[in-house]
Amino acid sequence: MSALDPWLLERLVCPMTRTPLRYDEAAQELISDAAGLAYPIRDGVPVMLVEEARRLDETAA
Repeated sequence: MSALDPWLLERLVCPMTRTPLRYDEAAQELISDAAGLAYPIRDGVPVMLVEEARRLDETAA
């Protein structure tokens, strides 16, 4: 598991809301608090597709 490049992280935004993302290194996800979505990071590559994102409320039960 490798860390995401800080330069890249500063430039990525949520494709739905255009707001900054928060990096969850343990889960290997980029979190959009504004959209309530978590975008996966696969093999070190952020998957910035809304269709591939996990809804944050899925884990709240």
